[in-house]
Amino acid sequence: MTQKIEFLFDVGSPTAYLAWSQLPALCERTGAELVYVPVLLGGIFKATGNNPPGAVPAKGMYMMRDLARYSARYQVPLTMNPHFPVNTIIPMRIITAAIGTPEQDAVITALYNAMWREPCKLSEPEEITRVLTAAGLDAQAWLEKAASDEVKEQLKANTEAAVKRGVFGAPTMFVGNEMFFGQDRLDFVEEAVKGNY
Repeated sequence: MTQKIEFLFDVGSPTAYLAWSQLPALCERTGAELVYVPVLLGGIFKATGNNPPGAVPAKGMYMMRDLARYSARYQVPLTMNPHFPVNTIIPMRIITAAIGTPEQDAVITALYNAMWREPCKLSEPEEITRVLTAAGLDAQAWLEKAASDEVKEQLKANTEAAVKRGVFGAPTMFVGNEMFFGQDRLDFVEEAVKGNY
């Protein structure tokens, strides 16, 4: 049976962006299936009493250095978004609507790139429209889907389910019931997929 890697993410997290940049290759190496699970990081923080690293100045400064290290190691461009932290509720609803559709990967890629490669204020519908249109996507259709009650409830349900599973931040990966937090734990994710746990 094919192993699955559940990837719980919010495009507002730079560490989730770095993990996303590496997971497809990890899945290709191991034959695992990547399962995208969009969540709202703000909702997880609120439910768990957690805070973003930047809330502690020394921790925030360290994280910036660490992001640069991993960006170099992975050879992945990372430009800190000048609008950070960005309210990602609309982008994450769009991604939730896209899960399982033929345009899933294109939508996720466009929004991640707009957040961490060519940063823009992704809390603004006008910017989202510009980004999706530039990627060849029907921006208006995706914004309409994101505004549906069904999509709103799905993202909320994903976030609540994540908290019940013990998730406290992003990125979080699950292989079976084994949880891995942080883009610096991908080696453990790969070992778990290979059955080394």
